[in-house]
Amino acid sequence: MKGVYEKKTLFERYSIEGLEHLNSLRVPLQSVLSQTAKDFPEKTVITYGRQKVTYLQLDECSSRFASALIDLGVKRGSRVALFLSNSLQFIITYFGVLKAGAVVTVISPLCKDREVERQLCDSGAQIVVVLESLYPIVEKIMDKTLLKSVIVADLANGELKVSSRRLNVFDFWGLIEKSAVVSSSLHVESEEDLAVLQYTSGTSCASKGVMLSHTNLVSNTLSFASWIKGTSDDVFLSVLPLFHVYGMMSSMLTPISLGAEIVLLSGFDPVKCLQAVRRYGVTVFCGSPTMYNMLLEVDFERYDLSSLRVCISGASRLSGHVQERFMRAGVFLVEGYGLTEASPVTHCTPVDGAMGPVKVGSVGLALPGTEARIVDVETGCRDVALGERGELCVRGLQVMLGYWQNTVETDRVLRDGWLFTGDIAYMDSDGYVYIVDRKKDVIKFKDYSICPSELENILSEHPAVKFCVVIGKPDVLFGEVPKAYVVLEKMGVGTSEEELVEFVNSKVAGYKTLGEVEFCNDLPIFGGKVLRRVLREELGFEMYKRK
Repeated sequence: MKGVYEKKTLFERYSIEGLEHLNSLRVPLQSVLSQTAKDFPEKTVITYGRQKVTYLQLDECSSRFASALIDLGVKRGSRVALFLSNSLQFIITYFGVLKAGAVVTVISPLCKDREVERQLCDSGAQIVVVLESLYPIVEKIMDKTLLKSVIVADLANGELKVSSRRLNVFDFWGLIEKSAVVSSSLHVESEEDLAVLQYTSGTSCASKGVMLSHTNLVSNTLSFASWIKGTSDDVFLSVLPLFHVYGMMSSMLTPISLGAEIVLLSGFDPVKCLQAVRRYGVTVFCGSPTMYNMLLEVDFERYDLSSLRVCISGASRLSGHVQERFMRAGVFLVEGYGLTEASPVTHCTPVDGAMGPVKVGSVGLALPGTEARIVDVETGCRDVALGERGELCVRGLQVMLGYWQNTVETDRVLRDGWLFTGDIAYMDSDGYVYIVDRKKDVIKFKDYSICPSELENILSEHPAVKFCVVIGKPDVLFGEVPKAYVVLEKMGVGTSEEELVEFVNSKVAGYKTLGEVEFCNDLPIFGGKVLRRVLREELGFEMYKRK
């Protein structure tokens, strides 16, 4: 332990062997940037197209933005929404909000009007930072929310052309240019300080705000950085959506905590990703199974990927065939596991081979500082034997504070300090975990989680629909595709499958779109609820067993 506090960077100060200091970790999340900027001021932190930004520049820009937010009335605990795609503006805004003492809440740029309105209203956000191309959505629903100010960002850094000339609409770069550099006055008084309000779909299939504290995110960031053996020499390819907590932690917070470089891409294109690996000497790539599948389709072996040290797959299940193909090509690809409620990573396969050969099909071991157990599904009170299936539960500093304004759901998943994940798994004698099933009703389309009840609620608004249920239909390419089974008020009268599909799809993000509708005379109903599991069994939809 001697000399540990003399090391540079926040990561090196706290992320030592076994992460012993995590139990006393009480630092604000913005320290991930501000501390690293002191140690590596002139080093490039972000390469974004032709732009190169140093740690000092990013730190100063985010401080200026914090000052602008304070001038607009942001106070400690205020929620500021980010309605942005992967961009320099996203990262500046993220840290600026934290430096202002406020709470970040991110909105997927794929969301439609009704979804944006719901999140803004539920979070109580008073300011939103939005892409110019998405501004029309905000303008349309603004009067239905608590928004007081809108900050518009133009990715081309040109003159804004927003249709509204409201007095409370501001230019992103204009605010930064006229604001003074301020240092954050925020101090974490306890682990209860809220940093990020991250919305997700839970087992009830109603969108919930997951309350992630500074300690939650800092501890998970440092634990993950330690697990992948990260250093300041690493170059991370950041193409995962930063509005998703997996991308936020693994591809933004982790490299910044290390003093590493981020090669930031606005979206995923397999050829451009492979070219970026070769051009910039990328060493770490965190992606999703869909991304790795698409890389296989462009014959990735033709590219020079010798710089890659480790690739991590998360967000959904990774095919053993895909993993083995990458490994045979000399690319070290392993699988991890997590959930938004755990900031998000709880498990990952070791990247140094210290535990022996990679176990294909496993999500690995619990990260440092994380405890895991498998309990019986019926009561959740009894630990099951090794190799026996049960519900995976985790405990650690990364586990959320709870759900925003939802004590019922919080009490259901947080019990005696343990987070009940809702995923069915088993553990082998080495401690490796295998996810084999899920209790949740969410549909996994590509790497996205879709709440069937959201689509059902919209379908129910159609006057011709009496009963309906949406389940995931197995699909070789996409995993599952939402399919609706509908009982009409009057069967065969004036309503078509195409009409109902369009009725739903016009109101949801593209990845949530309904694939097909099948009309039926009745549905399995008990206690006023359609029994999805019974329907799946009747249809023979066996998509929960891991192949």
